[in-house]
Amino acid sequence: MGARGAPSRRRQAGRRLRYLPTGSFPFLLLLLLLCIQLGGGQKKKENLLAEKVEQLMEWSSRRSIFRMNGDKFRKFIKAPPRNYSMIVMFTALQPQRQCSVCRQANEEFQILANSWRYSSAFCNKLFFSMVDYDEGTDVFQQLNMNSAPTFMHFPPKGRPKRADTFDLQRIGFAAEQLAKWIADRTDVHIRVFRPPNYSGTIALALLVSLVGGLLYLRRNNLEFIYNKTGWAMVSLCIVFAMTSGQMWNHIRGPPYAHKNPHNGQVSYIHGSSQAQFVAESHIILVLTA
Repeated sequence: MGARGAPSRRRQAGRRLRYLPTGSFPFLLLLLLLCIQLGGGQKKKENLLAEKVEQLMEWSSRRSIFRMNGDKFRKFIKAPPRNYSMIVMFTALQPQRQCSVCRQANEEFQILANSWRYSSAFCNKLFFSMVDYDEGTDVFQQLNMNSAPTFMHFPPKGRPKRADTFDLQRIGFAAEQLAKWIADRTDVHIRVFRPPNYSGTIALALLVSLVGGLLYLRRNNLEFIYNKTGWAMVSLCIVFAMTSGQMWNHIRGPPYAHKNPHNGQVSYIHGSSQAQFVAESHIILVLTA
């Protein structure tokens, strides 16, 4: 009975094998190779990302803001993979560019980057970099950028949106304002630490000393304090200065004039209604006087 049952089971197994599709084995082999290739590609991306982050952390350990040319910009900012945010200042700091506002914005940017670099919350999710026009002209052309300074946020995924460009003309470039904008775009909150500046205190002390000395020298004749004409002239000077936009200049820190780097033409009046040059304040002050 057992001897006759064995051939019967072998015949049934053979019939089951004959019913398998003949093209299933190449398909399974192709699927296996595809899985291996996808796994290898994913591993390669992870290794590339780890190398990029390691390099950026090494640069950050040396300086809070690292400079980038066209090749570095395309590799670390434009090309994937990327799981970090990058804040880039596009500027023109070379002396021949005569961009005073670029130097002022760079000082605020340095304060912000140092505050992030030496804070306890520092991590590899946010980096600060700079692209100078003379070192990355191709980057400016690629982004169709014709003004400096400009601050942009490059998110971990996708392309920058309109809100990823900082509205410098409307808000100014103070480190505190930049930190607020970064918090809105990245959810990374940076507490700005400014180095101590005693110039204001010294100037106030000198002014008080000067006024006190003048009053002491003329202590026997203080009638000028009650001179209405003198106080009226001082009031008019303050009104004219504020009307001309001098307080705006003090807050925003614009350049005196702008020199076009392409044709060398100097402009004393800003072409946009969102900003002005210091020269405009002097022109309006003379006209109103």
